[in-house]
Amino acid sequence: MSTLEFNSNFYSLTTALRSFAYNLTKNDEDAKDLYQETAFRAMTNRDKFRPGTNFKAWCYTIMKNIFINNYRKKVKRNTILDSTDNDFYINSSSNVVSNDAGSNMMMQELNKMVNSLDDSIKKPFEMHFEGFKYQEIADDLKLPLGTVKSRIFFARKALKEMVVNYYGSINMARTAI
Repeated sequence: MSTLEFNSNFYSLTTALRSFAYNLTKNDEDAKDLYQETAFRAMTNRDKFRPGTNFKAWCYTIMKNIFINNYRKKVKRNTILDSTDNDFYINSSSNVVSNDAGSNMMMQELNKMVNSLDDSIKKPFEMHFEGFKYQEIADDLKLPLGTVKSRIFFARKALKEMVVNYYGSINMARTAI
């Protein structure tokens, strides 16, 4: 399709496209902007139109897609992200004193449990707890990677059993913290 044919076909759709734009936007100025954007995109992408296809449907699709994209941008722009903490303190005052005695005692007990582990599983577990990666632990201890992973697994399992034996059940231990 030549440029002259394309322009005359588009010009013949002007009234229909403007009323479709108004139906989408429900605002005269927004409809004019939508029509203008559609005309611009249609003219710049005329090489993508395939002769023999429905020209009117092609133009309507361009307009509808522009409207949807603009709507999504507008919704995103108007979305307010509230990143504040939901901490509401009723009757709070500046005289609040924190008491970490319970958690300090719990940590001392857990440290005793970790220290009671066999050295073969305690060392990899402690290194993993300190933030070392499995491969770094394996390289440092000169052990295969799978062995390090299984020793850490067995250390966790043994600690869980000790916590259950000491506190009664894991759920009880969680509420004690």
